[in-house]
Amino acid sequence: MSTENVPAAAPEKVEQAEAPVSAPETPLAKFTARLADIIKESAHSEMWGVELSTDASHAPTQVILQKFLRANNGDLAGAEKQLAAALAWREKWQPTKLVSEAFNKDKFGGLGFVTNHKDEAGNNTVITWNIYGSVKDNKATFGDVTEFIKWRAALMELGVQQLHLNDITEPLPEDGTDKHQMLQVHDYRSVSFFRMDPAVKAASKETISVFSTAYPELLAHKYFVNVPAIMGWMFGAMKLFLAPATLKKFHPMTSGTTLSTELKSIAPSLPQEYGGSGSPVQEGLTVTLVDSTEAAKVEAPVEPKSEAVAAPVETPAQANETAVTEPQTVDLPVRPKEEEAPVEAKKEEAPAPVEPETKAEEAKAPAEEDTKQETEEKKTEEIPVAADGAPKEAEAAPKETETTETAQPEKSA
Repeated sequence: MSTENVPAAAPEKVEQAEAPVSAPETPLAKFTARLADIIKESAHSEMWGVELSTDASHAPTQVILQKFLRANNGDLAGAEKQLAAALAWREKWQPTKLVSEAFNKDKFGGLGFVTNHKDEAGNNTVITWNIYGSVKDNKATFGDVTEFIKWRAALMELGVQQLHLNDITEPLPEDGTDKHQMLQVHDYRSVSFFRMDPAVKAASKETISVFSTAYPELLAHKYFVNVPAIMGWMFGAMKLFLAPATLKKFHPMTSGTTLSTELKSIAPSLPQEYGGSGSPVQEGLTVTLVDSTEAAKVEAPVEPKSEAVAAPVETPAQANETAVTEPQTVDLPVRPKEEEAPVEAKKEEAPAPVEPETKAEEAKAPAEEDTKQETEEKKTEEIPVAADGAPKEAEAAPKETETTETAQPEKSA
């Protein structure tokens, strides 16, 4: 049979399997991929008691990364910078070790506590308390900013421990509620708002700078209790500076007992002075405290000054978190101060210090026949010289004009 007229069979069409469409890479996934480099750059891998893992299935790490993302409104670059700065700060200050350090009871006794409260469903709420009315001496408590930051960080770490972040089993729901947060109460009973204390202001500003970077998205709400009604204008002024989302976390109250109406689910367990029937706040957890004589014996390691801690460029989200972390005075516009003379000019006006030996030579009588009485009279006519060799007349310096600001808490007499 001839096959010349039989048409050739057409080649079978091979269907190629379509490649699966990969899911879009989320900011959290990108953040996780960058984590190894961030840890290497900061030389630290621990955050809030959690050893960070590059494994995307490690829920505690994922929640921490989500907190940094939320603090930066989802901006990955901002979140990376803030995490790197927070890790670097923890490497320098070792805040987890501060919890076990002893602090001066005279300076910090009765000032800070941490309490746990369960609702009917068994859900736990952690509250950190700052009882500013317990401050006996503003200069003693706030004067050493480094010491105050160490104490404040120790109290914060004590509160973070109660969140049990290492026990987290799943990441936060997308745009969902973060249940791994605590509440904070600032009690201003017996505190005056009408005087500015430089020590309090300096400590407050440094606390804000550090905590806004190192502890983002750990506070769900902040309650200011026993605030004088006349100071309501201060919180009204905050509306001009803070985002609405941040203002929702602020709750000023003129009475401490009002707190129970805000926290109804745990109201029965709140201390009596805050509208509940629970134990006094002073029975809560606190850092280790020792008497001043014992504190002087403790050889604390020399830490770098907090001014040297590198912080990321503040984003709008971080600015919002700043306001939630710690109370801050609000600077109001004032007339600028007159410009001071250049330093060089001041130096020319001040007479050069006279060495003691030179002065002794000048004090001698020009002739040997001068009596001892005349010599003594000449010495008394000389300009008194301070210990550093500068004339005492130059000691008094004009006081700087204070800027008009909202009142800073200070303990009343």
